[in-house]
Amino acid sequence: MSMNWPNFGKVGQQSLTRLGRTFRDAAHRLIKKWVVISLLLVEAAAQAADLPSFTVGKSTVSFTVLPQQAEPDEVKWRLHSVENPGAFDLAKENFQLIVPFSYNHTNPWGVFIWISPGDTASIPADWEPVLAGRKLLFVGALKSGNPRNIFDRVRLAVAANTAMRARFNVDGRRVYVSGHSGGGRVASMVGVAYADMFSGTIPFMGVNFYENITAGDGKTTYGANFIPDDEVLAIAKKFCRYALVTGEKDFNRAGTKTVFEQGYKKEGFTSVTYFEVPGQGHGLPSAKWLEQGLDFLDAGKVPKPGNAKQLQ
Repeated sequence: MSMNWPNFGKVGQQSLTRLGRTFRDAAHRLIKKWVVISLLLVEAAAQAADLPSFTVGKSTVSFTVLPQQAEPDEVKWRLHSVENPGAFDLAKENFQLIVPFSYNHTNPWGVFIWISPGDTASIPADWEPVLAGRKLLFVGALKSGNPRNIFDRVRLAVAANTAMRARFNVDGRRVYVSGHSGGGRVASMVGVAYADMFSGTIPFMGVNFYENITAGDGKTTYGANFIPDDEVLAIAKKFCRYALVTGEKDFNRAGTKTVFEQGYKKEGFTSVTYFEVPGQGHGLPSAKWLEQGLDFLDAGKVPKPGNAKQLQ
């Protein structure tokens, strides 16, 4: 039995033909899209299967493989140091690790590498949920405080970077270094001298720079602390992001502001901002200022309005 199709006429038939081709092409595109998605999911699952198991929550870990970037000659070259870095055995060092319960190997997370001014690697309790909410793993070396020599502190941060990439599914675009006081100073050096490894830096209450900088009073000079390689420096200026945080009552406030204005800005860093927390002394501020700093590093936009004084 033959079907009696409606008579659409020549124009109608052409329209139906075009419509059929449109549906066919759309179906093909949809199939290709799902094939790509399926392949990506398979690749992600395979990558997750290759990563080692991990402990959720806080734990103390050690890393054994010293990366080439942390070898003595490399560190000396990165900082253009006259001194030679001393002996260093990474296997004897310990790190505090915080892996939120929401982490799994399937989805990539960022890394927040902490340089402490003291022997512990602790951060304020209200910072931890902020890092978890932003999908940032925390790692900080123990006994990496101000009494430790600068070379070791740099090497510990660099070793943490490569070790975390080997153990977790890390988003390389979101590997940040941070620290407080003297640790902030070291973080600011690492963030520039290793700009090819760290995409963002948040130094709290302390910052160093690679040029001698004279304050506005013409009397105070903040001396250069390192000299980065020209090619790495070009990466830092063009691609990396820096959020300098200080307090209104912080004794490092003047230096931080001067380095921001006469250092980073004057030297042509494209993505740098400055936060001055009202009433804050030298201690670490509440989590809201960490959030604003991370807003800047993550989104590459002006942070959300707050009570901190911010300069662009």
